[in-house]
Parts: sequence; C-alpha cells; structure tokens
Amino acid sequence: MQENAVKSFLGNCQESIPLFFLANVSFAYLIAGSPLFAEQIQFNRDVRPILSENCLACHGFDHAKREAGLRLDTREGALATLDSGHVAVQPGKPDTSELVRRILLKEDDDECMPPASSVKKLSDKQRQILQTWIEQGAEYEKHWSFIPPVKAELPVRTNELNAEHANPIDWFVHAKLVQNGLTPSKEADPTTLIRRLSLDITGLPPTIPEVDAFVANWAINANDAYNDLADRLLRSPSYGERWGRWWLDQARYADSNGYSVDSPRQIWKYRDWVIDALNRDMPFDQFTIEQLAGDLLPGATEQQKIATGFHRNTQINQEGGIDVEQFRIDSIFDRVATTGTVFLGLSVGCAQCHDHKFDPILQKEYYQLFAFFNNQEEPTLTVYPPELNAADLIAEKKQLDKVIRDVMAKMDSAIETWEAELTEEQRMELPKETQKILSGDKKKKRTAPQKEILYAEGIGATDVDFKKTRDRIRQIDTMLEQGVNTLVMKELAQPRKTTVFVQGDFTRPSEEVTCSTPSVLHSLDKTKSNLNRLDLAQWIVSPANPLTSRVIVNRVWQNYFGRGLVESENDFGMQGALPTHPELLDWLAVEFIEQGRSLKALHKLIVTSNTYRQSSIDRPELREKDRENTFLGKQRRLRLDAEIVRDVGLSASGLLSSKMGGAPVYPPIPDGVMNQGQVKREWKVSTGEDRYRRGLYTFLYRATPPPSLNVFDAPEGNSSCTRRIRSNTPLQALTLLNDAAFFEFAKALEKIIEHNGIEVAFQRCTSRTPRADEIEILGKLDRLSAARVLLNLDETVTRE
Repeated sequence: MQENAVKSFLGNCQESIPLFFLANVSFAYLIAGSPLFAEQIQFNRDVRPILSENCLACHGFDHAKREAGLRLDTREGALATLDSGHVAVQPGKPDTSELVRRILLKEDDDECMPPASSVKKLSDKQRQILQTWIEQGAEYEKHWSFIPPVKAELPVRTNELNAEHANPIDWFVHAKLVQNGLTPSKEADPTTLIRRLSLDITGLPPTIPEVDAFVANWAINANDAYNDLADRLLRSPSYGERWGRWWLDQARYADSNGYSVDSPRQIWKYRDWVIDALNRDMPFDQFTIEQLAGDLLPGATEQQKIATGFHRNTQINQEGGIDVEQFRIDSIFDRVATTGTVFLGLSVGCAQCHDHKFDPILQKEYYQLFAFFNNQEEPTLTVYPPELNAADLIAEKKQLDKVIRDVMAKMDSAIETWEAELTEEQRMELPKETQKILSGDKKKKRTAPQKEILYAEGIGATDVDFKKTRDRIRQIDTMLEQGVNTLVMKELAQPRKTTVFVQGDFTRPSEEVTCSTPSVLHSLDKTKSNLNRLDLAQWIVSPANPLTSRVIVNRVWQNYFGRGLVESENDFGMQGALPTHPELLDWLAVEFIEQGRSLKALHKLIVTSNTYRQSSIDRPELREKDRENTFLGKQRRLRLDAEIVRDVGLSASGLLSSKMGGAPVYPPIPDGVMNQGQVKREWKVSTGEDRYRRGLYTFLYRATPPPSLNVFDAPEGNSSCTRRIRSNTPLQALTLLNDAAFFEFAKALEKIIEHNGIEVAFQRCTSRTPRADEIEILGKLDRLSAARVLLNLDETVTRE
C-alpha cells in the first residue's frame, strides 16, 4: 500500500533544461521572425553563423592555421585576390565568386567546401543564403557584441498589452511575441508568485504566515502587494546568501586547494565579503574593481584586500617534486581565462597557444593580458575581529619580546649555574619540554626560546617582572589567535618580465610584452607607465566597454528564466549564440549603467515585469510554435540549485539556522566519502546550529564534494561556472530519501506532522494547500514515510 502510494504521488522528476549550441543558422531565421528572402540579408544574423560554424576554423583570424591564404572573417580578406588568382567573393557576382563555385560542388569533389574531412556540411538553404548575400553586395558588419549597446526606442504599446504594471521589458517581449503570432501567458496565481519570488531572491521558501499575508494583500491591491514583497525580499540578508552563491560559482570558489592532495584552505572571508557587498548593493563597477585590484586602491582597506581573494580561488598543487613555476604560470592562465569569461563573456583562454581561431584576439594580446596578472605575490592576510586592536597588540608584543631578549642576554651564566646545580631528582620533576632541552646536545647553541624556558623554570621563577611580562605576551598571543587567515593578492614592487610563450609552453619564451588589452575592444589609456590590475579593472568597467554590462544583465536574466537572452552566456564571440531579443538586451545593458550598476535595481526591474510574473503552465500553441520558449510566452519551472534544495529541506523541517557568515560547516555526509581522494581526510560533523546551516556554508572539497551537492549539479570549483546544468537522475530521488541529512530533515518534519498535521507539513514543503486526493494518499502512509515523500516531491525541489 505504502509503496504504491509513494509511486503515484512522486510523479515525474524535475524538468531538465536542454543544453545545445545555438550556432545553427536556423536559429537566426527563427529570431528574425519573418521569411529570410523577403528582406535584405544581414551579415550578423544570417551569414556570420554559417561562416563561423563551417569556414572560419581554416579561413579565419588565426593566420597560422589559415588555408590557401583565404580569410573570410573580414571583407578585405574575402575580396582579396589569392595567390591562385581566384577571388572568393566578388560583390554582386555570385556566378564568378570562387566561394560559390566551391560550395556548390559535389561532396566527393576534392575542391568542395567545406571539405568532407571536416565533417561539416552546408544545407541547401545555407548555400542559398551565401549566394544571395554575395548578390546583394556581400556587406560585412562588425560583430554585434563588439558594438557598444544603444538604448533602443521602446516598441509601440499595443492594446493587447494593457496591464497597468507592464514595464519596458514587457514591451520588447510582447513585440517579439506578436511578430511571431503568439500571446503572453496569464499572470501566475499569488501563491505561485510568492514562492517563485522568494526562492529566486533569497533562496528560501516563504513561510505559511508570509503566504497568507501576501494573498490577503493581493486581494486588496495585487500590484502594490507584489512590489512590497519584492522590496522586502531584496532587503533581506538572505538575498546576499542566495546571489552570493551565484557569484561564487563564477569565482570558482571552494574550501580546498584542488589537485590530488586537495588540502583544506582558508578563504571564507572572501565568501563573506561577497555576501556583504551584494547585501549592501555595492555598484557592480566597484564590486569588480575591488575583486580584481582592491589592494591597489588608494588607502586600501582590509575589506578591499580581502576582495582580491577572487583570483586566489585558483587551485594550488602541493604534490612533491612539482615545478613551482609551472603551476604559478598555470594559475595565471586560469586568471586570464576567468577574467575573460566572467567580465567579458569571451573565450580569451583560447588564445593561450595561438591566435584565436574565431575571435579577433591575437596570442600576443593574450600575453599582454597575462602581464597584468604576472606581477603579484600571493600572501596570506590575517583578519582580526573589529573589536580587537591588532596593530597595537602586535606593537606591544614586539616591545615586550625585546624586554625578554634584553633580560635573557644577561642570564647565560646564571642559567648554566642553575643547570649545573640540578639534582637528578629535580630534573625528573621538571616539565617534559624542559627536560628535553636539558638533555640536548650541549655543543649546539641553545635558541632564545629555549633559554627563556630554562630561565622561567629556574631562577626566573621568582622574577616578578619577568613573569608579568611573559604572562602578558601569552595573553596577547591568545587574543591574536582570534585572527583568521585568508588568501589575497599583492603587487610586486618590481614587475616580472612577461613574454609570449610559444604554443603556450612556459619553457619556450619568445617576444617580450607589456600590459595591454585586445585591440578589438575599446582602447586602454596607455599614457600611464607601469600599468597594473587597477588599470585593467577600470578598463573592464568603463562605460565604453561594449561587453561587461551585456554579459552581467544576461547572466542575471538567465537565473530568472532558465536561459539568457544570449544562450551562450560565457561566449559573446563569433561562435556564440545570437541574442533572441537584441534590442531588449541592449536596453537592459544601458539601463543597468544608468541606474548606477545596481544589481538590486536590475533584479527589481526583471521580477516586476509581466514577463517574469507569467504562469509556467504549458499551452498548445506555444508547444507548437515555440517549444523552447525562445520568445518568452510563459515562465519556466526550474529545479532548484543544489544548495537551495538543502535549504528548502531545512526550512520545511524547521531546522534551518539563520546564522550568517563564518567558517564553513560540516553537515552529515555518507560514510566513506572522504576516503575517495588521494588523501583520506576527517569530516567531523558539526554540532549545534552549525549542523543546520544553509548549503552555501558547507565545506567544499574540490576532489570529494559532498554527494548531496554533487548529485544536484553544484560546481566543484575547478574553473569558473557561469551556468549550472540541471540534470534529472534517479540518484537525486535516492538522495532526498536516504541521505543522512535529508533523513534527519524527514524526522523533524515527522514531528511537525504529529503536532500540526499533514496539511501544514505539505504547505511548508510546497507553499500551497494540498488537494483532497493528495491528503488521502498521504494519509495512507505512516508519518515518517509521509515526511520523506514530501521532501522528495518535484514541487518541493522546484521553484513552483
């Protein structure tokens, strides 16, 4: 009976999000919204995807790999007369263009392009596009992402978009829907909206009283109730925890060093800095500058130095016999690639060994970026509690140490006399450490600390001033032990020499380079000598940068809709996807800058839109015309991130601790997990409220992450993660049923069922009131089984 009830109640598992690369030109047709040949061919929309996917690997930016001298990524290259005498593209003359002749040959012809060996094949439609493009003049366009965004005029508001609270996002989205013969979905019900919004902004489900209050306020004035809810959630400290995890993914944060040894590291002060900065709504340009170069700011504060932990999240190899310089270089490779991915949305790392095959980034330019990160040492910063005046204590201790040294300098003969007069019985009564010193080789000169110990045990025992001084030093040491170490960056006084590495091999240096940035983007002020990371950070956040604001608003959008306006959120280059709503993307990017780069303002704008507030219920016409919801005719059901799955279980069971920040914690994990790596490590399960803290605070070993996080697709921290996958596996259901932590949640939820009833437990898990048939099924189970089922529901681990 129980088994059948469980099976019937669990239903389907989480929705998976398809991951595919949208470089196929058919996607360009889709977003164009009208028949291709009824209008002028557009290079970026229609032609570039074909060339990028099929031609540029051999005929693109990388001159070293360029075949037959033909370059197709620029108009000059395409129109040039080759050594063979042929011209690939003759504007207005497709019949005499060598490119057209080659693409129309039979596949088994040696001159057919792309060649059969490339395993690439043009469709008839793609061939026709290229011919029509040449016939229309073969005009090129600069890649869309390298053109600064411009705030497009808002589309005309139609009668169909009559909701009073529609904002500019809705106008752009609605225009695209109308263009494709579609209409938006109705607004979701208030219970769905408060759960969706609470989980999206704070990563925690709403409480039953919060749901009841919101529904009551909604009945009075729905729009005011919703706006008040959004404001309250954005003010919550939990906002910084939920969106802090979003940023830590990109920062490749973890609590261990990585590689096979994977020793623990202490860098959680950086994690806490991120949470605090987001809660304070630090402008994103300042947020960026402090992480890349906080130590170089005038009068840099301790917190600004902590922020530079962003680039100390690289792995550290502690294996014996390694080449230290090799792994220092590897860390810089990681920093260059991460900077390019996170802030520019470009695969800069692809230019490490050669010129980029697709994007206009030279290998030399890669090493000019490398030079910014080659001039640092990697120290540890000790951070003390704010109430502790560490500087004064350290100075006092230094002075007291000198007093002790001065005393000891005069006591050598007195110590020798005392030692010579000791009887064997007296020696045996001394502390073990003192006995060890006395039994040591007398030919070796004793150290100052050894002399101090002997003096303290001997004639110094009656020296009141000496004893007071020593006690004060110990007291200071105890207070200074409250300090926490964290990894930071610090600029070298004398810059290192940087060269291009032949094929990326650090043992093969060639041309020397200095700090600079890719020429395809806005210029860097080179009037200053000795450029450093601060100059790079300021260049990245410059309003002239066409990429960063687009990249960030796209990643925020991605979290709310499951996919960005540009699906390839980590690649805005030639191989990346075209934006589905280019005008909206640029409008948001400019608005973000105009609003002072406030992430909270961006969140508020998105979540208060009709587009976000739509129902996620499927509709036949959307399934037929827009199966992937490209045009945003509805919302999407999204399975929660791994840490939030844990947080929902903690919240539903009443165990959740609200404690913020501090050292990572060790919740229960399956036995044997810490034996899986090269080094067996202890996992001492936390006690008290630390046992029940949010998933964000769980200690993360890169080599052996907690299985409950791993199975729900949490990144391991080896490299920057700009989008989490959402898999759907039986292991997830088994984890929710049997993992030690989740079983503990179920035991706590069982008590709630016992005292408050199954309906309350259901509401705590799903935020809604159960139906009669659901109560009937759950009623056939014992309380513990019912609790385990509730924590395993698709609704429980999905945002709605």
